[in-house]
Amino acid sequence: MERRVRGNICDVLNSEIYPGTIIISDGKIVNIIREKDRYGTYIVPGFVDSHIHIESTMLTPSEFARAAVVHGTVAAVSDPHEIANILGIDGVRYMIEDAENVPVKFFFSAPSCVPATPFETSGARLGPEEVEKLLKLDKIKYLGEVMNFPGVLNGDPDIMRKIGYAIKYSGRIDGHAPGLRGTDLARYAAAGITTNHECLSLAEAIENIQNGIKVQIRKGSAADIFEECIPLLEKYHDSCMFCSDDKHPDDLMKGHINEMVVGAIHYGIDPLRVFKVASANPVLHYRLDVGLLRAGDSADFLEIDNLTDVNVLRTWISGEICAEKGETFIGRRPSRIINHFRTGQKKASDFRFPSTGAKMPVIEAIDGQVVTGKLIIDPKVENGTAVSDTERDILKIAVVNRYEDKKPAIAFVKNFGLKRGAIASSVAHDCHNIVVAGVTDEDLSRAVNMIIQNRGGICAVSDAAEMILPLPVAGIMSDDDHITVSAAYTEIDRMAKSMGSRLHAPFMTLSFMALLVIPRLKLSDMGLFDGEKFEFQDTLYPGNSGDTSGDI
Repeated sequence: MERRVRGNICDVLNSEIYPGTIIISDGKIVNIIREKDRYGTYIVPGFVDSHIHIESTMLTPSEFARAAVVHGTVAAVSDPHEIANILGIDGVRYMIEDAENVPVKFFFSAPSCVPATPFETSGARLGPEEVEKLLKLDKIKYLGEVMNFPGVLNGDPDIMRKIGYAIKYSGRIDGHAPGLRGTDLARYAAAGITTNHECLSLAEAIENIQNGIKVQIRKGSAADIFEECIPLLEKYHDSCMFCSDDKHPDDLMKGHINEMVVGAIHYGIDPLRVFKVASANPVLHYRLDVGLLRAGDSADFLEIDNLTDVNVLRTWISGEICAEKGETFIGRRPSRIINHFRTGQKKASDFRFPSTGAKMPVIEAIDGQVVTGKLIIDPKVENGTAVSDTERDILKIAVVNRYEDKKPAIAFVKNFGLKRGAIASSVAHDCHNIVVAGVTDEDLSRAVNMIIQNRGGICAVSDAAEMILPLPVAGIMSDDDHITVSAAYTEIDRMAKSMGSRLHAPFMTLSFMALLVIPRLKLSDMGLFDGEKFEFQDTLYPGNSGDTSGDI
């Protein structure tokens, strides 16, 4: 059946806007008729998230689609390395199969770093042979973010073989190199890296572009470089894309790529340039089967009310209306449960931290960033053990191996703000062991045991209450609908903040405290790790080293 859609057509490839009628048949645009009289609405290409870990929304791909489509998202370039770290190739196949149930177009990577480092325990490993097997699949479009940039710089045979396979099969290799500059950045780019979503400053982003790396401007729940990097679009818009990377369910309910589109337009960037960054750039870079308002393209586009606030009236995918005025038309699909959880219950005594009172390193959490600082402190000691010090906002933090029954790794963290209780999560990038931060050893063990009993989730405990959002799918995703998950997440986030946390997204920030490939100081199930030196940090601070930065 032929369908016609009229409006002011935003042709981002030729940088023009003209009134016209789009004629659709069998999901394709068969013709576009130019007209003279202006319309009251605009037609723009659908928005594409150029880099996201769907698992971080705590939703399965099919449920993510139902939430995102109302914001104008028609496609997502997804790196499934979260579930791959838990279940390997089976996890990647799970994401592909679940995504096939909905019209939103998902394109996945072959994860390059599973595990991200040898300094943590994961549930699976993807070697070069497994990566090559994935790259041969139709839905796999690229090699997932190469977080092991030291391995690239040092010519590690394992990662270089993976890069070689990616060059052979796709030619697209996502990067991950926060703070990498100068000759090291040039060498990283020369290895074949084509994107980077981890730039820490505008100057660093420009240097990436000058080295031929496209910059994915990120606005996620815990890491947001949008304000810093949006000036890039004034000169380098052809080398930029938008992405969310990691986005929690409550933030997804509020908006997605459309938020960055509106923010860029309000900043003063030409709307056509912004729409190109939000749609055409990722489509062309990754060679996606997503329409760009050309005859012969798939009919993937949006009807919007104006070029300032960009309110999405309708989202079209493959010639069908998938959302209208905030309502999704994508039906709910049940999700299959898969998991990998083998650890046993923990005792409060498992979280004791013997101390002589010597100075020790502390992780400094930074709100809105995945990077952390490193502080050196005199611990608060009681009965020969270091304990949390809520007056200085220093809490005990632990990572518990979820794949084997082992004792926790323990350290301390500043800036979570909790005055009582504990928060815990089995969403702990990238290996997804259990991470917990809290005031007392009893609080930590209660929170961890709630996660273990539910085989995954995020939880908060205090003297007065306890709350958990179960995540039975691989221990990182819910099998419930996005509205229910968002509401539950909002409640548990509110509880964490009522316990004293001042962080915008305390659970998202907590999940990154175990991400070793992001500097400066992180904690894995094997111990405290220095992300700059890429080695374990002595638990007791070596006072003769001369490093007293951040003393408190």
